[in-house]
Amino acid sequence: MVISKACGINPLKIIKFIINFYQDYLSLNHGLLAFFAPGGACRYEPSCSEYSKRVIIKYGVAKGGWLAIKRIGSCR
Repeated sequence: MVISKACGINPLKIIKFIINFYQDYLSLNHGLLAFFAPGGACRYEPSCSEYSKRVIIKYGVAKGGWLAIKRIGSCR
């Protein structure tokens, strides 16, 4: 974290941007591809991407990222 603060890089903002991009353009639940899965494709509520965003904001990149990976791994 010391290096990222010294360089002005905020990993949380980068990860949130990536998740938002995925939700807006690639997700079968939220994005442009939702046309191909009318009922949605996620078996969880909230969706895995929304859950990932929430836990990363709440717990930080390391712990939140691990929780997100576990959730995505248990999905379809």
